[in-house]
Amino acid sequence: MSDPRPAPISPPPMMLVTGPSGAGRSTAIRILEDMGYEAIDNLPLSLLPRLFMVPQPDGAPAAQGRPLALGVDARNRDFSVEALIDAVETLDAHSEGRVQLLYLDCRPDVLLRRFSETRRRHPMAPAESPQIGIAREMDLLRAVRTRADILIDTSELSPHDLRAEMEQWIAPQGTGRLAVSIHSFSYKRGLPRGVDMVLDCRFLRNPHWEADLRALDGRAPEVAAFVAADPRFAPFHDQLTAMTRLLLPAYEQEGKSYLSIALGCTGGQHRSVAMAETLARTLAQDGWQVSIRHRELERRATLDAAP
Repeated sequence: MSDPRPAPISPPPMMLVTGPSGAGRSTAIRILEDMGYEAIDNLPLSLLPRLFMVPQPDGAPAAQGRPLALGVDARNRDFSVEALIDAVETLDAHSEGRVQLLYLDCRPDVLLRRFSETRRRHPMAPAESPQIGIAREMDLLRAVRTRADILIDTSELSPHDLRAEMEQWIAPQGTGRLAVSIHSFSYKRGLPRGVDMVLDCRFLRNPHWEADLRALDGRAPEVAAFVAADPRFAPFHDQLTAMTRLLLPAYEQEGKSYLSIALGCTGGQHRSVAMAETLARTLAQDGWQVSIRHRELERRATLDAAP
């Protein structure tokens, strides 16, 4: 039987990452590192072509090997829109079209808020207001934005959301099986962005009404045991597991590289968390690459950590 997974690509891709300051370029670079890319941030444009021009001792081009992620900053001394586009075209010619330009975009009002929150000066207007620097940089990058192969607007994205968005666009081929992301969430705060499947856990018994369990969350053994004791839990878990075991190989065979499953309950603290943990553990034991995110627990942790 043939392997349904996509074959490894050769040569591996190069990803150039740019965008206005504050839009998340450094975060995107770290995400690409986690996805298997070798990352170099803020490399001068004049050095980019040498990655392919300089041969290794065995005669292979310098950039052959792991995929490369290169952060391009508009503040570089040799940066210009023309130089960046020329570099992309030059690299394209030496890498069989595997170079892609990822542009992290963001609304000006959100960029302004981010600079205000961190009290940083805008790098393109150190002696002027951040508004001037934001407008100046976005005007400079307008042609680069138009040229981008992948454009992601980070205005409403948390780092976790950005990771999920990038994984859907840039799944490294040939590095593993289909990646599965399991989310828990509260229906009070709406559905998570970009999920493929949503399941409602509100029919299960709610630990919130148990005084000893209310302050805990679904990761606690006491809460997980309480939820699992509901007579409807076992058939729900068994049928959900059977459905995912049916669908995941089919999605993988169709070439899908990323699948997100969201489980919701009223507050996103107990039932959905316990169910998400159980499903993630089952799929991981089956050999799938699984990540898990508890949206409301992350939000609560962020609020608790705020000064």
